[in-house]
Amino acid sequence: MKRRAARSAWLIPKIIFGSVVLFLTLFPFYWLIVMSIRPVEDLAGEVTFFPRTVSFGHYLELFRNEGFGRALINSAEVTAVSVLVSLILGLMTAYVAARRRFRLRMKRPLSIWVFVIRILPPVAFVIPLYSMFNRLGLLGTKVPAMLSCMLINTPFIIWFMVSFLRAIPEDIEMSARIDGAGELQLFLRIVLPLIVPEIAAVTILCFLYSWNEYTYSIIFVQNAVNYTVPLSLATMNADGALSRFSVVSAGGVLSVIPILLFVIFAQKQLVSGLAVGAVSE
Repeated sequence: MKRRAARSAWLIPKIIFGSVVLFLTLFPFYWLIVMSIRPVEDLAGEVTFFPRTVSFGHYLELFRNEGFGRALINSAEVTAVSVLVSLILGLMTAYVAARRRFRLRMKRPLSIWVFVIRILPPVAFVIPLYSMFNRLGLLGTKVPAMLSCMLINTPFIIWFMVSFLRAIPEDIEMSARIDGAGELQLFLRIVLPLIVPEIAAVTILCFLYSWNEYTYSIIFVQNAVNYTVPLSLATMNADGALSRFSVVSAGGVLSVIPILLFVIFAQKQLVSGLAVGAVSE
């Protein structure tokens, strides 16, 4: 009885605390949506918690006058290419680093490289990357944004996946090798199916970084035709007019939708992968 009374006494504070946390978490997104559907006239006066009138004209303006559709396509291209290439390189490199039978002299330098990339801020690589892209004539294109995302994502995938790959018993692979499977077949047919949740988890994290990447893009992508979503929103906000707030908010809402859809479809794999990682640690 005392335990039940103690639990009941703590139930109301827990509900209140959870409600406050939920409100603080969801309110920014609610306000973003509300700002995106407010007419300009509502912004000039007293801004209410609920919009007096609703208008979707800001969303139409994004595609008619701001070229936001092109920015969405650019972000999709940069994200898809960088994540796909990073996954291929990162998973294969992590597999080689995790298996002792691959005796390569580059394993130790590889570990140092991954560690350095993980501890240094992205801005530390701006000057050498700028010099390299300038000599190659790539400035102003989407290629530097893709390569920069690969620079950050690939070491992260290696660092993230090595521990999972080391946890897989090599006896499973030895059985397949006895049956005549080669190294590529071992990797594709035996190893990868065992780490699908972890691959889903690291894919979502790399997707989030590549989709929202701003530091490298603002420096290397100097052509408005190749602007990604973060760059497009940043240039819209430069004027400082009241009408721009609603347009930028509409762009923010649209930029979040692909992330939400991607995470919703991969949520089961993400939670499973992170839970397995927590247990293995």
